[in-house]
Amino acid sequence: MRHLQSLFFTVFFGAAFYLSAQSSSSWQQHVDYTMDVQMDVKTYQYTGTQKLVYTNNSPDELTRVYYHLYYNAFQPGSEMDIRLQNIKDPDKRMMEDGKSRIASLTESEIGYLHAKSLTQDNQPVSFFEEGTILVVDLAKPIPAGGKSTLEMTFEGQVPLQIRRAGRNSSEDVALSMSQWYPKLSEYDFEGWHPNPYIAREFHGVWGDFDVKITLDKDYTVGGTGYLQNPQEIGHGYEATGTKIKTKGKTLTWHFKAPNVHDFMWAADPEYIHDIYEMENGPTLHFFYKDNPEFNENWKNLQPKTAAAMTFFNNNIGEYPYDQYSVIQGGDGGMEYAMSTLITGEREFGSLVGVMVHELAHSWFQHVLATNESKHEWMDEGFTSFISSLCMNQIMEQNKQNPFEGSYRGYYALVNSGLEMPQSTHADRYTTNFAYGISAYSKGAIFLSQLGYVIGQDKLMETIKKYFNDFKFKHPVPNDIKRTAEKVSGMELNWYLTDWTQTTNAIDYGIKSVEADGNKTKVTMERIGEMPMPLDILVVGKDGTQETYYVPLRMMYGEKDNPYPNLKRTVLEDWPWAYPTYEFTLDMSLDNVQAIMIDPSQLMADVEGENNIYQVEE
Repeated sequence: MRHLQSLFFTVFFGAAFYLSAQSSSSWQQHVDYTMDVQMDVKTYQYTGTQKLVYTNNSPDELTRVYYHLYYNAFQPGSEMDIRLQNIKDPDKRMMEDGKSRIASLTESEIGYLHAKSLTQDNQPVSFFEEGTILVVDLAKPIPAGGKSTLEMTFEGQVPLQIRRAGRNSSEDVALSMSQWYPKLSEYDFEGWHPNPYIAREFHGVWGDFDVKITLDKDYTVGGTGYLQNPQEIGHGYEATGTKIKTKGKTLTWHFKAPNVHDFMWAADPEYIHDIYEMENGPTLHFFYKDNPEFNENWKNLQPKTAAAMTFFNNNIGEYPYDQYSVIQGGDGGMEYAMSTLITGEREFGSLVGVMVHELAHSWFQHVLATNESKHEWMDEGFTSFISSLCMNQIMEQNKQNPFEGSYRGYYALVNSGLEMPQSTHADRYTTNFAYGISAYSKGAIFLSQLGYVIGQDKLMETIKKYFNDFKFKHPVPNDIKRTAEKVSGMELNWYLTDWTQTTNAIDYGIKSVEADGNKTKVTMERIGEMPMPLDILVVGKDGTQETYYVPLRMMYGEKDNPYPNLKRTVLEDWPWAYPTYEFTLDMSLDNVQAIMIDPSQLMADVEGENNIYQVEE
């Protein structure tokens, strides 16, 4: 019995909590990009120059660097293509008639990105391509604390829209330009991260971008960064009431983006460009195809985006930029710096849902920026958690448990036998199904269940402290765990280890309920390997309700009463090694109507049937 009768109740998440910021230190590499790109909208080929100033803030001397050349993945025989052909459940967006869409691309349809020349501080360097990675042996080492300037000329071809990036999408967006430029790989305390691109996630270096894009003047461009020349460009960027006259067949758009780790742009000759000014918030830009069937949805999306921005500001931390753009493009929804690409031909609720999820990534991926390849659950899962709360509020869904979908997904994964530990590298999952549920659903439950362990107020305080302490610092799993420990005063190694590094499951049960004179003896059992503290609700036949709390010994602490309107009895700790646990109710067995483990249903117990003892009417 997983869905409870009205006899039981769930936890309320509506309160906002406050926190004083506390800084923590860790070194981060820094890159400054200056790029000038010319796009031919007829051939979908482009050329560019890139000046990259690299600051080595690490304690190590660097003799080699790596660049990502993502568009090389969209070629027959690439690692992305071969993986697509061999994984058990390939992404349907990348398949046609049961075959890889990449495998059938022609020379004019493939994507490519090639460095044509490269120097370091005006000296030629040795470089070679390995699929989607450019390997560069430096002319001279970059010492710890040193800087070096890398200058490149490059050329590319935009592939047909296959995954995230590309041209001529299914909704006829001309250019979705993500992962389009030679992007320096991240170097951190673990070393280099030159992951080949097989359609999974990303990891990048923060820096300042100065980008010029020249293309046909009929195209409207939106994306990352602040437009520097709006009075030359027009296209909805110009000052209200002014008219822009342009000469020639092309326009050069000049964008600057401070302290971001990626740069995306999209362009189409039929974009409508709306600007929505928030009160006490950033300027919102919307770019969408002029389609009468969906235009109203895009208009109504704009105040919902403002509401979501306010929700995240209040519950995570302040959005650090002055602009955010929602752009029709791509193949579903994907977050980028200061912007997102989403498909736009949707029902209104779906349009809001994808916007909310991708906007939430601005905090968990584009400000905190965990390494998505290694810790994808920290990005996708935390984003799913906070976006579920946001949707529940701004769409007035009034769900008692906004995370029900995440729990259903997780239980399906456990029952499938395909689960792998969340510590698995994103590229190594044997199925897309296991990856998706592990990253999104189980990742969201990490937080919702953490709230069950330490208390909902402490959870929301943890999220705020985590954001303020680790923004722009690429946090790792231990950082969210340590933050929760500092806020709650509990020890949580067991929680991080079992939930993310194993497939140990939670399964507690009510083994027996027996008369003990004029009292009642309850015996609990631990069936699964993962330990948890327990909230137990007891309902009498006279309608009385009270709770019993069984702390887990290894967490060396107790949460506050999550049900302040009910009497709570705090019992002795349960040492994990003991398979059973007994306690006594101060009521006769005849007066016991029901006993339930975890009335909130936020503990991800994989077998709900044994959580309830109930006397039949």
